[in-house]
Amino acid sequence: MRLSPDTLFSIFFEMEFLEEYHLLGLVIGVSTFLIIGLFHPIVVKVEYYWGTRYWWVFLLLGILGVAGSLITDNVLFAALLGVFSFSSFWTIKEIFEQEERVRKGWFPKNPNRVYSWDNESNKTE
Repeated sequence: MRLSPDTLFSIFFEMEFLEEYHLLGLVIGVSTFLIIGLFHPIVVKVEYYWGTRYWWVFLLLGILGVAGSLITDNVLFAALLGVFSFSSFWTIKEIFEQEERVRKGWFPKNPNRVYSWDNESNKTE
C-alpha cells in the first residue's frame, strides 16, 4: 500500500484513523507537550533580543488562536489552537518574569541592549 500526501492528510485531518484507534487524546497530549516546550526558548530569545516591548504580539497571537479554535469544526485543530492561544497568553507573563530573572543574574544579559535597571545601579554608586 502506497501512501500519498492526500491519503496522509485524510488520515490525520479527517480523523478517521485517530478516532478508530482511540489515538486522538494521545495526539493532543503529545502536541500540547511540544507546543508548551517550544514556547520556553521563545520566551528566552524574545526577552534577550527585544525585552518586554513585544508582549502585545503574543496577545494578538492568543486572540487569533482563540478565534481560530472557535470557528473550526475539527476537534484536533480546535484543541491545538486552544493550547497555542493560551500558551501565547502565558508567554506574556513569562516574558516579564524572564526580565526579572535576567535582572537577578539567573539568565545572561544581552550586552547590546540597555536595561531599565542599568540606570538605577548607576544612581546608587
